Amino acid sequence: MGGSDAKTLIVLRHAKAGWPEGADDHDRPLAARGHEQAPAAGRWLRENGLVPDGIVCSDALRTRQTCVWVCEQLGELAPTPYLDRRLYEADAARALSIVNETEEGVRCLLVVGHMPWVQNLGMRLMSLDSDQDAALAMTEHYPTLGLQVFRVDKPWAELDGRDAALTHFVVPGR
Repeated sequence: MGGSDAKTLIVLRHAKAGWPEGADDHDRPLAARGHEQAPAAGRWLRENGLVPDGIVCSDALRTRQTCVWVCEQLGELAPTPYLDRRLYEADAARALSIVNETEEGVRCLLVVGHMPWVQNLGMRLMSLDSDQDAALAMTEHYPTLGLQVFRVDKPWAELDGRDAALTHFVVPGR
C-alpha cells in the first residue's frame, strides 16, 4: 500500500453548533465558538498540503457554515462544495456509499458531516496499517471539528471496510 496512485479521504465533523430556541436540528447554526474554531480546519489542511479537489457536505446549516469557513481558508484552491442531503442523519454505510460515488479523477476528497457516522465511518475504514495513535484518539473521543485523514489505495467505488489507512486524527486549533 501507499503507491503513487494513493488518494486522500478527509472526514471532518462540523464545528461547535448552537441550539437556538425553536430551531430544528437540521437548521442549527454554529455557536460563536464554532465560528471561531472552524477556520482552523481549513488552515490545518492548507498547512499540511491537503487541499481537497472535491468536497461533499451535509446540507445541514452547521455543516454548511463549517464548510464555508474551511473554503475561506483554502482560498482560490477550494473547489465548489457539493451539498448532499443524504449525509444528514446518515449512518456509516450510507456515508460510505456516497464516498463510493466519487469520480476517480478526485484525488483528495473532503466529507463534512455529523456524529455518530463520522466516527463510525472511520472505525469501519481503518486498515491494520493505520497510525495507532491516531486510531486510538479517534475511537476514544471525537469532538467537534475532529478531522480524520485516510490514505486510499483503491478506487473510491471499491472502498468498503478495513481498507484505508488512517494517517491523522486531529482537532485543529487545539
